Amino acid sequence: MFKSPLSVTVGKRKYILNLNNYRNWHYRVSNFIKIAYKKIMREQIIKVRKAFNKVYMSYTVYRDSNRKFDIGNVCSIHEKFFEDACVEYGLIPDDKASVIQAVHYYNGGVDKENPCVMIEIKEVE
Repeated sequence: MFKSPLSVTVGKRKYILNLNNYRNWHYRVSNFIKIAYKKIMREQIIKVRKAFNKVYMSYTVYRDSNRKFDIGNVCSIHEKFFEDACVEYGLIPDDKASVIQAVHYYNGGVDKENPCVMIEIKEVE
């Protein structure tokens, strides 16, 4: 299991990771955010001492409040950034469909103490 933050800080600014924000970011800003995200996730990814050839991935969102939200808006950006980080750090060979065979999004409910996206990778036999 990997713990992904709901936001990333670049410089003095905090960027909430969701599709609504992503589509409004300048491509250079988006790239800086993605780099910051990879740095945050690096330690967790490189601790896995095994590379996977084919996987299923699941993303479970734990929010900090009962506000309405669109699970796809949140998980889609985490999926994009996390899978790119997994490729860069050698956990998976590519993020194409032949490697990532299925992706599932789940609502984990409210966790005021620890809002995050928990990511699970299961190897396909």
